[in-house]
Amino acid sequence: MADGTGRSGGRIRVLLVDDHQVVRRGLRTFLEVQEDIEVVGEASDGEEGIARAEELRPDVILMDVKMPGTDGIEALRRLRALANPARVLVVTSFTEQRTAVPALRAGAAGYVYKDIDPEALAGAVRSVHAGHVLLQPEVAGALLAPEEQGPAAGRSGSLTEREREVLGLIADGRSNREIARALVLSEKTVKTHVSNILMKLDLSDRTQAALWAVRHGMAE
Repeated sequence: MADGTGRSGGRIRVLLVDDHQVVRRGLRTFLEVQEDIEVVGEASDGEEGIARAEELRPDVILMDVKMPGTDGIEALRRLRALANPARVLVVTSFTEQRTAVPALRAGAAGYVYKDIDPEALAGAVRSVHAGHVLLQPEVAGALLAPEEQGPAAGRSGSLTEREREVLGLIADGRSNREIARALVLSEKTVKTHVSNILMKLDLSDRTQAALWAVRHGMAE
């Protein structure tokens, strides 16, 4: 296992945050046999998870939602406030939309259940690390449901055609460099478009932008 913030030869560095030791042990046992994934640390609640994330700077955090003390959603909010770059994949046994949607709004890059097939979990870690948004089908369905009328309704009308193209590529998990290449733009111009999209849609980050695009049928 890597120590401190040392990198690991290009492997995806993972932090496990779950209050059940047996769950952490099971996740570690499986993930550590993956050649491209390394478990760099563990935490038993959200508070410890935040501290470990700041200390270890992992690439991906696997986090439960319901934990004593600081829960997963609060931990997500605080990590986002700290501008921690780790991508968070929620791994939980809670299937209710009332749990999934707040987690995603708080900054989770994915939401899967603890009964996920081990190989699928490894694939989920890789997908989230690559910049994609990963959701269980029923969670995606909930997000794709018609949006309630309110301030958010009609926001897509404020986007320019170019901003819509950029948003669609964000939802596809593309980096600014890849978007620039695809649209024959400079990275600086793409960054400007991304900032404008977030401002117009009142969103805080690219993950929320990707989810918004999926929900409104603007993703491929």
